[in-house]
Amino acid sequence: MGLDEKHGGDHDEDHELGKGVDSAPYEELSPKPSDDPKDPLNWPLSLKIACLLQVGLLAGLGGVNTAIINPAYTPMAKDLHISVVRASYQTTVVIALNGLAPFLFIPLANVYGRRPLYLFCTLLGFGTSLASAYAKTFSQLLAARAFNGFMPVAFALGAATVVDLFFFHQRGRAMGVYVVLMTNGSHLAPIVGGLVGQYLGWRWCFKMAAIFDAVMLVVIFFCLPETLYVRYPTNLPPVERPLLGVKAYLNGLRLWTRHPDLKLKARDFVLPNLKMLKYPSVVFPALYYAAQYGFASILPAVTVASIFEKFFHWDTLDIGLAYGGSLTIGSFLGELCAGWVVDAIVKREKRKLGGRDPEPEVRLKAIWTGEVMVPAGLLIYGFCLQYHTAWIAPILGMGIACFGLQVITTTCYTYSIDCYRAEGSEVSQVFNFFRQEIGMTFAFYVIHLADKIGYQWTFFFFAIMGSILGFIPIVVLMWRGKEIRERLGKPRNVNQFDTDGERSGRVPE
Repeated sequence: MGLDEKHGGDHDEDHELGKGVDSAPYEELSPKPSDDPKDPLNWPLSLKIACLLQVGLLAGLGGVNTAIINPAYTPMAKDLHISVVRASYQTTVVIALNGLAPFLFIPLANVYGRRPLYLFCTLLGFGTSLASAYAKTFSQLLAARAFNGFMPVAFALGAATVVDLFFFHQRGRAMGVYVVLMTNGSHLAPIVGGLVGQYLGWRWCFKMAAIFDAVMLVVIFFCLPETLYVRYPTNLPPVERPLLGVKAYLNGLRLWTRHPDLKLKARDFVLPNLKMLKYPSVVFPALYYAAQYGFASILPAVTVASIFEKFFHWDTLDIGLAYGGSLTIGSFLGELCAGWVVDAIVKREKRKLGGRDPEPEVRLKAIWTGEVMVPAGLLIYGFCLQYHTAWIAPILGMGIACFGLQVITTTCYTYSIDCYRAEGSEVSQVFNFFRQEIGMTFAFYVIHLADKIGYQWTFFFFAIMGSILGFIPIVVLMWRGKEIRERLGKPRNVNQFDTDGERSGRVPE
């Protein structure tokens, strides 16, 4: 799962400290690095990977804050005198706000930098997790969890950070590392939550999340430099390969960064994301990914405690270990396939084109594995629950669906962001919004629907919705994506980079 350390399969990349520019010929690099050591593209590969892992872990920590309580719904419900289904609503609130919060944070991050937002939101997660742990009533818990929903800024901002750090030919695997860490936060959380909830009580689930947040806050305070950089476009190679010194690194650890060319305006909030809805290369993959993510990942997270207690009479620990382990294993195996396949396809096409970057639609060729695996897993899960098979069968179904989901996630993210690189943070926010808002609805109706029409038909319906109706637009993009993008043109005046940056001749990549 390591990042691509060769350019086009033919050039070694320099791993020495301070020599982060890819040793491939300058004219083959995309985007072109500047001659500034503060440019993240010039950083040593080891520092890039360290930043990538931190951002991925921050995104995963958002999933931990959201889902660590899920196996402990039953003891929480008994303690607060509510039903198990109602207990799940506090997770639903968090999921919904995960999709709304970046509308506030992304414009700030595009002007003042990624680092201050990561620090603030991690601190917010720490405080609200402690507040959740000490809530006396369900109303107090809902309020604390609502504020906790503002914590996972890395859900939307992480993909933009990947674009800040890596060249075009590296982004497939880099994005794969990011999304596998992001996705598996909510998958590993039930394992921890099940163990802690069983032996220490449900309140300790939130305390454990607060501990994780505190540790991560210390790590990123000292180890995550600012990655936002706005450079002048140029076709001229740097005279010398710039070295990242200690002073430049420490300068990147300031609490915020100000770019004089970038101005924050009221129209930078919400409106940029709405503008990106004009582009099918963003909306279609986002909707397809969101539907599949909701069916294969969020749906088990908010319903499995109720379902498995009812069908198999499992306790908190059993539920957390079984479904958390299944989703985690499926996701990691899926990423072993996804990241490698996406980058291999790009390299092969690049060789065919004589070194020229292929069109982004090439990446969609990697999606077929996920398109088959997700509905297969959903059908196994639903039919096995309905006909009361051994517990291993629905667990296996969840794992298969999550394997396919990881392939879809990596492919869709890299495709849409490659189509509109300067708008990477807005593209990522569209993905995040659709994923969270579609996913948060399941807790309200899935179990009631399955009790009425049967689990087999419920999950058959989900498979049809995601893998047939949701996939048709993706086929259109495979066939006519380039033509559609050219007809619509490039986005203009979407974010600070398209306005102030464009007038100054500076652009982000």
